[in-house]
Amino acid sequence: MKTDRLTIAGKSYASRLIVGTGKYPSLEVMRLAIEASGAGMVTVAVRRVDLSRRGGESLLDHLDLDKVTLLPNTAGCYSAEEAVRTARLAREAGLSDLIKLEVIGDEKTLFPDTEGLLQATRVLVKEGFTVLPYTNDDLVVAKRLRDAGAAAVMPLASPIGSGLGIQNVLNLMLILEEIRDIPVIVDAGVGTASDAAVVLEMGADGVLMNTGIAGAGDPVKMAKAMRLAVEAGRLAAEAGRIPRKLRAAASSPIEGLLR
Repeated sequence: MKTDRLTIAGKSYASRLIVGTGKYPSLEVMRLAIEASGAGMVTVAVRRVDLSRRGGESLLDHLDLDKVTLLPNTAGCYSAEEAVRTARLAREAGLSDLIKLEVIGDEKTLFPDTEGLLQATRVLVKEGFTVLPYTNDDLVVAKRLRDAGAAAVMPLASPIGSGLGIQNVLNLMLILEEIRDIPVIVDAGVGTASDAAVVLEMGADGVLMNTGIAGAGDPVKMAKAMRLAVEAGRLAAEAGRIPRKLRAAASSPIEGLLR
């Protein structure tokens, strides 16, 4: 069901932008960028967190968990079993029952292993996790993930970290048209603010990005740009664009002109 705010498994978030925590030049820059983004949810690779807290600086120390919801992810997992084990570790460490599920099938493209993704989704849903799977822009797989109990589906716009923006507009349109009962959050490939605006204009419920902000020349400025783009894109989607036409249409009415 579509709502006025990004709502996942009954919880609403102030922003439709979800941001990552990797690749920043420093943890302080990460903190400032997250603040500038206005994101209400932040994803963290479970394998980057010192779950035992054996000392040293942790990125969790730089997140204001009163303002943002933690979304642990299974980045770096190449099998369903590995992803399930990582999700369980996150929950046992008290991070969250939310999990952004990644099961990677190819080292070069980082495309998902959709068979493993479905398998892991079914297991984790049964165990009470709120599962947000990162998947291909494939409508059939998106439907199967939804039917398996995913709380949202997260199709890619283009390969992770590529900054290429949306490469398969038709595929994404089909997913947005068919998946109406859970959120569709576009994940991966957003390179700049206009990419984010287009995603929201198309009707996506949200967008997740990391490299597009962290890899920018000024991550804090780019984070603010992404926040504004997401807001603008959503407003445009709600307002409704004018129809595309092959012929010109005068901006001023012809009737009543002085002759």
